[in-house]
Amino acid sequence: MAYMTQKGYDKLVAELQHMETVDRPAASAAIAEARDKGDLSENAEYDAAKEWQAKLEGKIATLKQTIHDAKIIDTSKLNCETVQILTKVELKNTKNNMKMAYTIVSETEANLREGKISVSTPIAQALLGHKVGDIVAAKVPAGVVELEVLNISFEE
Repeated sequence: MAYMTQKGYDKLVAELQHMETVDRPAASAAIAEARDKGDLSENAEYDAAKEWQAKLEGKIATLKQTIHDAKIIDTSKLNCETVQILTKVELKNTKNNMKMAYTIVSETEANLREGKISVSTPIAQALLGHKVGDIVAAKVPAGVVELEVLNISFEE
């Protein structure tokens, strides 16, 4: 089951629609064009087009399954008392005083550039259920890092 916001769900549905209505016909057209060029046994363009189509169909199947398994979270029932999925958490590394902020999201919505980390990451797992003022030890590849929860908010 993939927990996500309505916005994240809508984004996946739009991506699936694009793949099915634009990318899939383009892949079929590329195969047809390559097939028209003659001998398929030595046609690298045909092989590449077939490989693209296979990857596309795999992505479509995965996306359909993710959408099917999606559980949209009712954001009106969320509170900011503790860290939970869809909350934005402001943190301070207790060792170097560096501040950071992350929004805890589902794996399908994770995007580090946007400050969105998956609920299954070690940092998110360590933070879940904690309150403002708590100091949390998170096991990361570089070792254990202690983070102080400075603020918990909700952003839709």
